Amino acid sequence: MVEINETENTEKKGLNFVEQMVFDDLQAGKNGGRLNTRFPPEPNGYLHIGHAKAICMDFGIAEKFGGTCNLRFDDTNPVKEDVEYVDSIKEDIRWLGFDWEDREYYASDYFPQLYDLAIRLIKEGKAYVDDQTSAEIAAQKGSTTTPGIESPYRNRSVEENLNLFERMNKGEFDEGARVLRAKIDMASSNMHFRDPIMYRIIKHPHHRTGTTWNVYPMYDFAHGQSDYFEGVTHSICTLEFVPHRPLYEYYVKELADETYCPRQIEFNRLNLTYTVMSKRKLLQLVQEGLVAGWDDPRMPTISGMRRRGYSPQSIKNFISAIGYTKYEALNSISLLEHAVREDLNSHSTRVMAVIDPVKVVITNFPDNTVEMVEMDNNPEEENGGTHAMPFTKEIYIEREDFMENPPKKYFRMTPGAEVRLKGAYIVKCTGLKKDDEGNVVEIYCEYDPETRSGMPGSMRKVKGTLHWVSAEHAINATVRLYDRLFDVENPAAETDRDFREMLNPESLKVVTGVKIEPFLAENAQVGNRFQFQRIGYFTPDYDSTPDNIIFNRTIALKDSWEKAQKK
Repeated sequence: MVEINETENTEKKGLNFVEQMVFDDLQAGKNGGRLNTRFPPEPNGYLHIGHAKAICMDFGIAEKFGGTCNLRFDDTNPVKEDVEYVDSIKEDIRWLGFDWEDREYYASDYFPQLYDLAIRLIKEGKAYVDDQTSAEIAAQKGSTTTPGIESPYRNRSVEENLNLFERMNKGEFDEGARVLRAKIDMASSNMHFRDPIMYRIIKHPHHRTGTTWNVYPMYDFAHGQSDYFEGVTHSICTLEFVPHRPLYEYYVKELADETYCPRQIEFNRLNLTYTVMSKRKLLQLVQEGLVAGWDDPRMPTISGMRRRGYSPQSIKNFISAIGYTKYEALNSISLLEHAVREDLNSHSTRVMAVIDPVKVVITNFPDNTVEMVEMDNNPEEENGGTHAMPFTKEIYIEREDFMENPPKKYFRMTPGAEVRLKGAYIVKCTGLKKDDEGNVVEIYCEYDPETRSGMPGSMRKVKGTLHWVSAEHAINATVRLYDRLFDVENPAAETDRDFREMLNPESLKVVTGVKIEPFLAENAQVGNRFQFQRIGYFTPDYDSTPDNIIFNRTIALKDSWEKAQKK
């Protein structure tokens, strides 16, 4: 029996409704007190943030109550499946911090047992081979207000059904020529009970079983039985499977008894604004080259979020914040971005990078002199440490941090005004140089040597603080500024428009000639996360080369999108 990790008096506190149901089952001693969940992805695409919610539930609830969670690939449609997807799914689950240990299974592991069960149901008069087309079968299903029409093949003899089903598996018939259906009730109020299809013919090599099979089970038939074969006690899924639950229970009771029977529990899906979650649409974006692959940082895939610089903990924090309910909802992507900012703020190293550089010459600073100033790695961390940064006569600042004729309350660099260069000195702008087109190409300043940290004037206050890098020591880099992939809040609701028309044309901007400090260049390993001070959070991309370091913007420091949409 599972040993629960909390005391009985506190166990029920803070549980979501799924955890409560599992807890109650364990307390009642159902299934011998065992807890075994499963995460059952289809290997026909990369996992997205919605799958992350299911992963956190399936693996998390097992951890919480001392049970186990299986990873089972629902590989029942070889036409759409690929080993690439299997590998990516395993990588994503591990990256999120979960482990299925030695419990890696496939629906294809149970093809022999499922086939034998289908034969048994045929022999018991509970299944039959139907020669009708899929369109004919759909037309005869009826509606929620009218009963269905029985197939003309519904009363075939057991012998004929056995013969035809075996020949279907031998490959004697074309795809779509015949299906195996359960004989249940064409007048049932539950449409899923109206003689559902159990097997269809697919003549396509399977990535694990090759050409062994020419018939493949449907999800509703395979899923519950696979749960039973594995000893799964709780089949936790999303709300669209609520109407499927009676059929799930109908099939598993062909195998289960009072000593052990899997239980299906449903929770709400994760839906995000400015995002699509449809695997079909995500695949379309990839195949049509509208994004740079499944792991494009604009995609809602787990691999895309990893490449963009999201941390596993930030995703878990977001999922915990929105919770699990029995009601569908559209969650604001701003909540996810807030969770990402909070986590990155706590753990990201602070560095200097100038996206759109303009040169500043500090005229009274000694020539050929390099001062090393100490910069905090992360003031949020008690022992975050520091790193040294070179300060020289010529530096770069952001072009937008200078204005010749500023409006009121402009507290950055402007002629005659003082600003502080972060971690270094206070400087005053004394002049500027323009090119023939009137663009500022160089700014001249004087520094106050008494205002460096530790000097008598270091506590003198000025209103503006700018980031900068030494012109002599700056390393060139490229940044990719990512934004939301769609510019419509709920693309799924725009049923009269092609979803591709709603793509945000500003979702990616590539900026070259970015100037970064040497410390950042030296530590630009994939997986590291940085806060470019006053700009945002960035992470090195695996497209980087020694001659061209590329950074992906994970997220800006503040959410300007929501404010812009409200104007």
